[in-house]
Amino acid sequence: MAKTRWYKDAVVYQIYPRSFCDSNGDGIGDIRGIISKLDYLKELGITCVWLSPCYKSPNDDNGYDISNYRDIMDEFGTLEDWQEMIDGMHARGIKLVMDLVVNHTSDEHEWFKQSRSSKDNPYRDYYIWRKGRGKDGKKPPNNWTSRFTGSAWTYDETTDEWYLHLFSKKQPDLNWDNPKVRQEVADICNYWFEKGVDGFRCDVITYISKEEGLPNGKWNPALKGDEHFTIGPNYHKYIHELNQRSWSKYDTMTVGEGQGITIDNAEEIVAEEREELDCVFTFEHQTQVDSFIVTVPKKFNLVKWKEIFSNWQKIPSNCQNSLYIENHDYSRSLPRYGKLEYRETVGKMLAISVYLLKGTPYIYQGQEIGMTNIDNFQPEDYKDQVSVKIYEICKKFGLGKIAIWALQRKARDHARAPMQWSDAKNAGFTTGDETWMMVNPNYVDINVEESEERPDSLLHFYQKLIKFRLGNEVIIKGSYKQYDAKNKKVWVYERALDNKKYVVVANYTDKQFSYTMPDELTKYEKCVVLLHNYEDGNNKIVKKMVLRPYEAIAYEIE
Repeated sequence: MAKTRWYKDAVVYQIYPRSFCDSNGDGIGDIRGIISKLDYLKELGITCVWLSPCYKSPNDDNGYDISNYRDIMDEFGTLEDWQEMIDGMHARGIKLVMDLVVNHTSDEHEWFKQSRSSKDNPYRDYYIWRKGRGKDGKKPPNNWTSRFTGSAWTYDETTDEWYLHLFSKKQPDLNWDNPKVRQEVADICNYWFEKGVDGFRCDVITYISKEEGLPNGKWNPALKGDEHFTIGPNYHKYIHELNQRSWSKYDTMTVGEGQGITIDNAEEIVAEEREELDCVFTFEHQTQVDSFIVTVPKKFNLVKWKEIFSNWQKIPSNCQNSLYIENHDYSRSLPRYGKLEYRETVGKMLAISVYLLKGTPYIYQGQEIGMTNIDNFQPEDYKDQVSVKIYEICKKFGLGKIAIWALQRKARDHARAPMQWSDAKNAGFTTGDETWMMVNPNYVDINVEESEERPDSLLHFYQKLIKFRLGNEVIIKGSYKQYDAKNKKVWVYERALDNKKYVVVANYTDKQFSYTMPDELTKYEKCVVLLHNYEDGNNKIVKKMVLRPYEAIAYEIE
């Protein structure tokens, strides 16, 4: 089937199903809850949903530990519910991209149960097993560390060997060097494509190929071994093979979670003629302020932020980048990028400056109403195992208070709190008395219902921006030029195609000041304000522009 590359003109909305909407009062989001909000998604204007894992799972890592790839988690509903959901999406012109988690499975997957049962079991080589080091074999086979802290190896008494897990010990890594594993993955993809899925977001996909011999990693105080499995020796071979066996047979979108991918190697990862991935998520801009591996939050650096985004605008037209401000792996963008007293103004400023760039935009649930981190978040409230482990380790060394301070700013849990639909009990997320995770107390003031009623809300602004962006060739294909790159306060750039030209001006500070516009942009006599996060003023470009706190404007100039 010929690929239409529909994702180049799409706006994607990420749903974290456990926290989106609960239909049966058990305090856990589910598929029928998603079905009940399809009209909301349609009204927002999004054209694709990225659904975080909803497969069978014991939930050691909130669904990223899968025990059955061909069925739905009991708490979320049934395959029949799922089919009704995707049919409802398609009826509204919304495509569905599922999470594909195939670097590892759950240790409760039947493959792993068989694999660990004996060394001569047919499924033994579905996973990565090794003898331990030392005379008694009780030391891990190498020094690789888990992304979730501790060794990446767990000893199993049944066969007196160790298995590799780059994440939780309940998430054993699959052995992609085994052709049978690669065929299993292709079969899983085809199973869902035949049910109507439009693509996959490929979780930690750059980790699938490990270096032969599994050598020790170089010294690193936090993580060891990355250089031996990030975009490993057979990565390209295996992804191309998967593309040929599955992805290329449908009009799909595949986007890879791209650890190790930079602008320097992006083309060899996602260039269309390579027939591998279609798009890539990178982390460079996020790790400027927040990384779930590094405990201490970083100070936001606008110059570096602009440089990273600007570099990615140089990606060739045969490649596709992803644009995002939030997702389930990072704390909320508010207050990371601006003071909460300007909450909606900051939210609009971020949307203007990021989503008018070239690339496929992603909006994370609640971002469109300006959901925030949870004030006074305490250890007993942590659900994410990364947060729990960071706190436990820090507390062991007498640094518990510092960990609480850091996690208040950066814990992934903040993004996983239930969606705030109304000011009713538990934010209208559930009719039940309990929720799987605490609801942010500010739901009384910040919720969808309130936002829908207020014309100047962030929600209505997102609707306007999405409508403006869809089908807009200047944004989809236009050139990019940055001005005043070293300015620590303002991001100014230009998008142009044929005879159309847009200019974006965004103040990333909480101060009002006079900014001297570049000479090249003040020569235009006519301009029209396309998007603005203030209701008045700055309706044209002048030499001296007085920019208010977090003010952002997009102009069309002639």
